[in-house]
Amino acid sequence: MSHAVLDLIEARSVSGSRPGAREDDARLALAIEGGGMRGAITGGMALAIDKLGLLHVFDDVYGASAGTLNAAWLVSGAASTGISTWSDPALRTASTARSNLLRGKPIVDSAFLTDTVYEKLAPMPFDEILAGTVGFHPLATDAATGASTDLAPYVTDRATLKLALRASTALPLLSGRPIELGGRRFFDAGIAESIPYRTAAAQGATHILVLRSRRDGEGESSNSGRSGRIISRYLSLYSRELGRAFLDRPSRLTSDDLHLGSSEADASAAPAVLSLRPPSGTPDIGRLEKDQGKVILGLQAGERVATAALGGGR
Repeated sequence: MSHAVLDLIEARSVSGSRPGAREDDARLALAIEGGGMRGAITGGMALAIDKLGLLHVFDDVYGASAGTLNAAWLVSGAASTGISTWSDPALRTASTARSNLLRGKPIVDSAFLTDTVYEKLAPMPFDEILAGTVGFHPLATDAATGASTDLAPYVTDRATLKLALRASTALPLLSGRPIELGGRRFFDAGIAESIPYRTAAAQGATHILVLRSRRDGEGESSNSGRSGRIISRYLSLYSRELGRAFLDRPSRLTSDDLHLGSSEADASAAPAVLSLRPPSGTPDIGRLEKDQGKVILGLQAGERVATAALGGGR
């Protein structure tokens, strides 16, 4: 397959190009979609990029929700460690349990994830992320405006980096209150921008590789049901715009799919965009999926797809 994004990746890989010392005028971004436990799929893709030694062909890595966690592991240089948080059932479920409510904690306890799992059980090299030459851009949704927000300007040290990871994955109701960072409050990135390519484009990316967690043609469930109405009313307590952003999410994802499809088919599109998606036959993985077999199959499918697309002669 020939594509401008793949051509740039190959050229930079062959030349040994590194951030801050490029021989081209391009700006290549990696955008990693969210999706709860579907993050195992993009986790497999990130693992392939790490194994192929391709991280440094990218200038910036953007993540939304679960995609932010995969982005962090990739930028840290420890993707192989990070993937264990998807494939190891003890690590995968360590921060998510209904019994948390009995202890006064949210069902999805992001503080436990960053302060225990990522510190002790599967240590994340936070300092490597902070010192890295590849830009790390965790996205979240501003509770006051409902707008997608790049949290990179708020990340200055280990503590704020952890808060940014929590903010990007702060699911309404399930994760408790929004995360405060830089004097603002944030919810899960997926409310406003599940596929973080629009922010990458707005910030000057000329080429974008998008790692998708949904198969081609796989839609998003409507928010019009009872649970959707409850979440919308809850979010509207913070701002009307936030509640509207949640309700508009399915139609926005449909629009994103159409826009990405047309951009990928247009050789003159600016920025040049290419998506890697799990193949047909990849199992359905729910946001809070408990079936370990499905999660592992999704991870493996993601790694195969990325290896096939990006491996070349390596």
